[in-house]
Amino acid sequence: MQQNNEISALLQLIDDPDDEVFDTVAEKLLHYGREIIPNLEQLWEVTHDQSLQERIELLIHRVHFQDLQHEFLDWTKSKHPELLRGAILVAKYQFPDLNVPSLLTQFDQIRRNIWLELNNYLTPLEQVNVFNSILYNYYKLQGHELTERDPKFFFINQVLESKQGNAYTLGVLYLSLCELLDIPVFAVDLPRQFVFAYIDTLHQFFATDKEGTQQIQFYVDPINGVVYTQKDVDTYLRKINAHDTELYFKPLTTKRVVYKMLEELALCYRYKREEQKAEEIQQLMSILADIEKKPTD
Repeated sequence: MQQNNEISALLQLIDDPDDEVFDTVAEKLLHYGREIIPNLEQLWEVTHDQSLQERIELLIHRVHFQDLQHEFLDWTKSKHPELLRGAILVAKYQFPDLNVPSLLTQFDQIRRNIWLELNNYLTPLEQVNVFNSILYNYYKLQGHELTERDPKFFFINQVLESKQGNAYTLGVLYLSLCELLDIPVFAVDLPRQFVFAYIDTLHQFFATDKEGTQQIQFYVDPINGVVYTQKDVDTYLRKINAHDTELYFKPLTTKRVVYKMLEELALCYRYKREEQKAEEIQQLMSILADIEKKPTD
């Protein structure tokens, strides 16, 4: 009862014109976490003052964002963070009430459809062709360039609903399916590109050289499934005058993929002059910042 009385008192102070009072009230309400959201939503429904509604909306967003920060922290501390889970957390920034079980059900259906077409006798290229056929022909996924700068293409739930995404959302979907189906496809850090490499994991047992690039059989563009050869990639690197090329052929860690995804999303918000959203994405990136110093998950 004491807690309810305190909440009621705090809610009555939300419309205080003094910003310092409001900031104090906001901090105390945030202390309650998600439990305070129904109270805030109920207050919003009976409020007709637009400025007060905006304050309530801001508080609800701050509660959700605070929760999301905690979720990101738990995810990054995991010994083996799941890539799909990382993408779901990115989507929860825009969709805090995201129906995760429904999303996972859709994902599992795609996985089953691909699994039914795979067998142990397929070559690496044939395996990738199965993925491409299911994803781009059957489900008709469409890729958009990052230069389009549209935030909606960064959210995995909207990809599954609209069948449209960018290299990162389509890429996360592709990589997550490969991981579950034991297909050795990994993201590599090519400059200005987000592409995959099909890596021959048996190469290290049979080859005497130590050149990691020779393990890569070919590359895949997640936007459309187009396959590139090592020669294609080497030509591209020469064209952009890239240096330290050996670094570009090492598989990216799960955290690094999500970090780069957030990085591009922040740029997208800055391009659209939504600075507050860009700053919040930067805060999420800071939680993953230690990946820059760690070569593995």
